[in-house]
Amino acid sequence: MTLVTTPSAELGSARGRIWTSLRHNPLGLAGGIMLLVVALLAILAPVIAPHGPAEVNFDAPFQAPGTVGYLMGTDDLGRDIFSRMIYGIRVSLQVGLLSVALAVVIGTPLGLLAGYWRWLDGIISRLTDVTLAFPFLIIAVGLAAINGPSLANAALALGIAQIPTMIRVVRGETLRIKETDFVLAARTMDATGLRVIFGHVLPNAGSAIIVQATVIMPVAVIGEALLSFLGLGIQPPTASLGIMLSDAQQYISRSPTAAIFPGITIALICLGFNLFGDALRDALDPTNTSRK
Repeated sequence: MTLVTTPSAELGSARGRIWTSLRHNPLGLAGGIMLLVVALLAILAPVIAPHGPAEVNFDAPFQAPGTVGYLMGTDDLGRDIFSRMIYGIRVSLQVGLLSVALAVVIGTPLGLLAGYWRWLDGIISRLTDVTLAFPFLIIAVGLAAINGPSLANAALALGIAQIPTMIRVVRGETLRIKETDFVLAARTMDATGLRVIFGHVLPNAGSAIIVQATVIMPVAVIGEALLSFLGLGIQPPTASLGIMLSDAQQYISRSPTAAIFPGITIALICLGFNLFGDALRDALDPTNTSRK
């Protein structure tokens, strides 16, 4: 008797392999839990935060962590560090998601076209090489300085700066996938180039795109903090982790925790994305999941 495997069964089997791989990766699980906590803090910030992010109390500046009503203390204006940190996480994730979405939406089709058609590859790859010659942060800072400081402009600058890297990753995957048997078979059946690209190449390059998005996200979080620190990103009174670090440097000897807490938060967010991204890369790799 011949067993017929349906597409839905294959999809379920693939999901099962991915979930099994993630469950057997303790570092990946730790990263996923960290990201879940961070996401919940950002979503529930208005409910969790005991004070408003811009609420000042001139009678309680430089309160130590653990003070009644101020879990992580206060800054020079008496603003609650814990509340500002939660809202800062929300801003960092907003900028990160917007910049990643921009890089994926623009970089993915350009990478597909460059990898599939050689005549376009020469144009797109040369432009990408020129852009990659400049450091990522230099491009982001330059674009933010030109467009002006705001959340939208910070996300735009960070997203544009990440497009060349996304193009490179997708192009490499396209070059590999277009030589596989099922793509060659589709081409012999006179399938159009766009049909092959979006019907066969893109679905099989999805795992690489997802993994690259998890790599871009922590870079965007650090980039947002840097732009805000330099005054080119989020502007006061909006809370931002970068603004908190910028304000705290003036009185770091008197209240070091005002800089330590947002700094640790940025590090934990980036660590969570890196750990989960590495685990996701292994889980989406068939050669790795097949061994588990």
